[in-house]
This record gives sequence, structure tokens and C-alpha cells, in this order.
Amino acid sequence: MDGYHRRMSDERQYHIGFGRADLGAEPPTIVLLSGDPNRSTHIATDRLRNHRVLSENRGLNSYVAELPGGQTVLCATSGMGAPSASIVLNELAQVGVRTVIRIGTTGSIQAHVEVGSIVISSAALCRQGAAADVAPVEFPAVADPFLTVRLAETAARLGITHHVGITASVDTFFEGQERIQSSVNPTLLRHLQGMTEEFRALGILNYEMEAATVFKLSSVYGMRAGCVCAVVAQRTVGEQVVTTVKADAINHAIDVAIGAADGW
Repeated sequence: MDGYHRRMSDERQYHIGFGRADLGAEPPTIVLLSGDPNRSTHIATDRLRNHRVLSENRGLNSYVAELPGGQTVLCATSGMGAPSASIVLNELAQVGVRTVIRIGTTGSIQAHVEVGSIVISSAALCRQGAAADVAPVEFPAVADPFLTVRLAETAARLGITHHVGITASVDTFFEGQERIQSSVNPTLLRHLQGMTEEFRALGILNYEMEAATVFKLSSVYGMRAGCVCAVVAQRTVGEQVVTTVKADAINHAIDVAIGAADGW
């Protein structure tokens, strides 16, 4: 980093509410990044050891905690969607984060990717405006290959049903994922009609709302990024989240992320 960015990294960041100076003598370089602040809290307080609150600014709950092997890690919140994630990722880079593991939820668009399983994204189709402010549309949205393999190997070791492949990252939960039955808006723009079937034919596994921007920004910022998501909806059957499997599926995704981060 140049002098300006070194100074910035020691200051308390405006949105995430903490700076590098708050992270101790050996600041963690890995973040477990969740969209939901309650998930970040759960990981830090229930799944890891010796947690310490860094900030709960703007609902972007952030903690330092210890992985099973004793290594410190950040548990942070990206908020919903790519614009919020882009802000958080930029500020995390300024405080020294170099590896990002996104832990999210997702809807499957393939019949064989069942609810309760997890998806590990190797790359993402990017339909996200935030990413276009950082790199051209043609810039590939790819996960770090070594981190992706580590996530997949961890899932296999833990016996967790998982799928590795391409994700579709979009900016909206309803229109952008071709939801009309569960939306107040039953009319889709023409370019969205039939989109899910087209993506299914391309072999895309799932919909979610942050991975592509996380991948692109991480590449530009010199960080490694991976993504593991719990499958909580099966779009070949319906539009609704299957709440009966949600908690278990999320815990499986957390298990994989923690296992991959431990010793990384």
C-alpha cells in the first residue's frame, strides 16, 4: 500500500465502524462475510471462540473471533445486495483483509441442486450495477480457484452435500430472479421473461445477490474470494423459501466456511 492507504487503514472506517488499529497486534486477514447481521453474530458468538465486538454500525455487525485452530478471523456483514457489499469490501480491504469467504443463502434453478444442500460458486454471471463501476462488464467474475477447491474439499470431508459451479448474481430478489407469483409486480420486463429457463439451459446452478460483485472487486483489490451458499429455495418447484430446511442448510454452509478458513 502507498502512504495514503496505510494512513486510511489505521483510521476507523466510516461504514463498517472500525479500523486496522482496532484489530490488535496481529490483525486477521480472513473475513467470513454474511449478508445477514444475525448470521455474523451467530458465527462469532455461537460457532467460534473468544469473540470481541468491533462494531454494530448501520447493522453491519462485525466481530473478531478465533477459529478452531486458534487463528483469528473477522466475522462481518455485507448487507443485502451488491451496492452494500461493494462498500463493505472496499473498507475491509483498507483494514488489511486479503481473503473473503461469503456465506449466503440461495435459490436453486437446477432440479438436482436440492434444498438443504450447498452451492460453492466457481464463478458468477454478473448482472450487477455495482460491479460495473469497478471493472468492465466483460471482466470475469471468478472465485479464487484454490479457495474454491478448499471449500469443496472441506464439504466432502464433512460429508455435506454440495455442488460446485456457476452462479447467477442479480441485483433484485423479485424481478431480477423472475419471481412473479410471490411478488407484488406480476409483470416483468421483456428481457427478464424466460430468463430462468435460459440460465438453466446454460448450466447455471443458482441465483443470489452478491457473489459476482465480491469476485470482481476482490480481483481488482488484490484479494482472494470464495462463496458458499445454503440452498433454501428450489425454483423448479416454486418461488418460496423452504423455511424447514433453512437453519440446517445455513449451518452446513457455515461449517464449510469455517473449515476452509481454519489454517488457510
